[in-house]
Amino acid sequence: MGKLRNLISVDAIELDVAADDWRAAVMAAGDLLVQTGATQPAYTDAMLATIDEHGPYIVIAPGFALAHARPDESVERTGLSFARLAAPVEFGSDDNDPVTIVMGLAAADATQHQQALAALAGVLADGDKRAQLDTAATPEAVLDVLASGDATGAIKTVSPASAASAAKPSAEPAQDDVDLTGTVASKGHILTVCGNGVGTSIFLKNTLEQVLGKWGWAPFFTVEATDTISAKGKASEADLVLTSGAIADSLGDLGVPVEVIRDFTSQQEIDGALRRRYAV
Repeated sequence: MGKLRNLISVDAIELDVAADDWRAAVMAAGDLLVQTGATQPAYTDAMLATIDEHGPYIVIAPGFALAHARPDESVERTGLSFARLAAPVEFGSDDNDPVTIVMGLAAADATQHQQALAALAGVLADGDKRAQLDTAATPEAVLDVLASGDATGAIKTVSPASAASAAKPSAEPAQDDVDLTGTVASKGHILTVCGNGVGTSIFLKNTLEQVLGKWGWAPFFTVEATDTISAKGKASEADLVLTSGAIADSLGDLGVPVEVIRDFTSQQEIDGALRRRYAV
């Protein structure tokens, strides 16, 4: 159920969508969710209200927005939609505007769609596949590009042998001249945060786990995707928080470092954030 191909159909994909502003763009993605039976119209209203409350945090990569709201009774089933705009639209994101693609996400629960978001992250992080989403001539072609992520988007696990040979992260510098200013002693826990804890925070969690896997640190860390309210209570248990600029502004002082990630598909950007905090 969690694969991209199982969560989006050709009928949920529309190209050359006319949208005068971000509201119209989100409504187009929401309408596709309604038309394909994933949601009731109230869910589209909830997506708009979430952006009104938290700002354009759904714009998680250059030109790409993932619109979503909390799971509620207006969600009939977990599903995705894809609206490619006829002309770019400004959402108010300093880093990733203008937006050309808006995908709608309806989550029936907090877990069913995680594998699909991992696959989607892999597609968006691949320059060639991202370009194909912008130029595909038909909904069928778009679906083929998205479904290609199912083969490569799964989180890579670290084998026991690799775990045994991996060095556990430590606050101690490897060399005497390493500057630990601003770093934290590891609790083995990192939070990724968005407005609702079921969409962009899971997307960011997936990319972060890919980086931890490459480092060989995955056995020593848990990554928790959560919402803004829960993050304030959970922050003391974490080393740091990764989130968007819009969400960081609303979180205030959590008592732990907050790293703003501009492109949620960028392993390089997340790698840099971890290196700053752990003096690697």
